[in-house]
Amino acid sequence: MKKEAKYGPPALIGPDDLELLIQALVQSGRQVIGPVVRDDAIVYDKIRGVDDLPAGWTDRQAPGRYTLEHRADAALFGYAVGPHSWKRFLHPPVQTVWSATRGDAGEAIDFAFTPDPARPYAFIGVRACELLAIEIQDKVLRDGPTAGRAYAGRCDNAFIVAVNCSQPAETCFCVSMDAGPRAKTGFDLALTELVDDHRHEFLVEIGSKAGADLMAKIPHEVANQIAHKQANALLERTSAGMSRRMETKGIKELLQHNPEHPRWDDVANRCLSCGNCTMVCPTCFCTTTEDTSDLANHTAERVQKWDSCFSLDFSYIHSGSVRNSTRSRYRQWLTHKLAHWIDQFGTSGCVGCGRCMTWCPVGIDLTEEVNAIRADTGVLQ
Repeated sequence: MKKEAKYGPPALIGPDDLELLIQALVQSGRQVIGPVVRDDAIVYDKIRGVDDLPAGWTDRQAPGRYTLEHRADAALFGYAVGPHSWKRFLHPPVQTVWSATRGDAGEAIDFAFTPDPARPYAFIGVRACELLAIEIQDKVLRDGPTAGRAYAGRCDNAFIVAVNCSQPAETCFCVSMDAGPRAKTGFDLALTELVDDHRHEFLVEIGSKAGADLMAKIPHEVANQIAHKQANALLERTSAGMSRRMETKGIKELLQHNPEHPRWDDVANRCLSCGNCTMVCPTCFCTTTEDTSDLANHTAERVQKWDSCFSLDFSYIHSGSVRNSTRSRYRQWLTHKLAHWIDQFGTSGCVGCGRCMTWCPVGIDLTEEVNAIRADTGVLQ
């Protein structure tokens, strides 16, 4: 993954300096995306400055539950993760692959393919688990055998401002997946928000030359040892505050060797096959395509849309679906995510963000399912 080197010592900036940083990104021609409060959730959308960020808001999450609450301070990033992931921008839910037009007199057909992004992105508030999710999707959509130029352009040209997590949600388990809460690579700048009754500052780590060039334009001071200790203590508390754990040792063998375990029947009795878990997952990448044309046969287009392995039609081949039961579809999703993905791409497909639990209507907890199978079989090899 790009942006691994460190460029210069960590710095300290305040909220006003963060505003200058965002304005510099806007003035550079980038489309700046960050967290905003909308529809009773913290989602990612276009922002114009610090005033658009969710100051003083936090979230409370549990399997099947998500609520917003006011914080006692004015922290800008004092929440976990919402229903959106950065996949929404790098791998859009709907995009036209190509379109074709033919003239009235039967002239030659003109084809237009998906254009390269007109404006590069700047992402504000990317969490460590989301950085790893982007890296995982890169292996599939940028570096794999079906690599797409449009995806590569969106990803490689994005400026990423990461934010280290100050509090975990009840559904977070990124520590188990070695995915957080500290951002290690994949960012241009990484912020740790330090806020209390007497201060509101951001410790800034620089991860790329582009990040260093931007920080040279922003008023800042070199971070002192006190700020370093406070940031480290904050991240240690975040790690210790995660109530969920999932043992990953031998997880590939555990799931691949137990396709008929009775736990699959148990979860099938609760699962609605709605596909919410795949829609909110930051690494799921499955799509379908739809071809349409007008009645006059003058225009046609192919559109790519997100799809889900929980859909009955997703595995339709010839005369029927390969996976007719909810049991088989949930087993496919979980086993692919945590086991087959390792065979395909050399890594797990899960980053421990917990979205699949929070946004599951019936609160299915994948860590509970894995732990139940492990407890029954004792596989640790």
